[in-house]
Amino acid sequence: MDQIEFRGSSALAVADWRRQVFALYGEVRAEADPAAAHDLWRRGRDELLATHPASPVPEDERSGFKGVRIGDYRSELRFDAVIDTDVEPSAWEFESATDGVIPFSRVGVLHLPVGDLDVWWLESYGGGIFVPIKDALAGKSSYGGGRYLIDTVKGADLGGDLRTGRLVVDLNFAYNPSCAYSPEWTCPLAPATNRLAVELPVGELSG
Repeated sequence: MDQIEFRGSSALAVADWRRQVFALYGEVRAEADPAAAHDLWRRGRDELLATHPASPVPEDERSGFKGVRIGDYRSELRFDAVIDTDVEPSAWEFESATDGVIPFSRVGVLHLPVGDLDVWWLESYGGGIFVPIKDALAGKSSYGGGRYLIDTVKGADLGGDLRTGRLVVDLNFAYNPSCAYSPEWTCPLAPATNRLAVELPVGELSG
């Protein structure tokens, strides 16, 4: 859901980045062992961040990029969750630097053992499911603005049968938005209804 202005060859690089992310998550969903899938995802993310021309890591920092610090995989933080769609209508708008106002509508809520998270629908062209998260470690050992769990527009999708309202929610796959790496990017960050009081020392961390 990150935004930055691109033209020409840069736009093609971003299109390829998205293609690579879609392919990576496809491999993740195909791996039956969640811990092995997590390792595949970690290595794939690090490779893209370190080498891809559309990486949010500044170009002059990529040669020294050693990968993102990742918390150890914890199986108890993976959930086959049902999206509760019996929610009051709610809208959220994000003012981007390049595309104006980006509108979201709440389409449901995930009731997880660690707390509730709203599920948002991107109302712009094409649409998509978006689940950001901000836990009690934000600004300490994870990015202060929060992280992303699901962003189907960009390929970050761990699976689940949406026809029956189910979504795989694995907090071990929480990842940093692009603005965590460079101020050139603007990112919609977790609203109040996507903030948790618990600490989640998993997924991509900072430091």
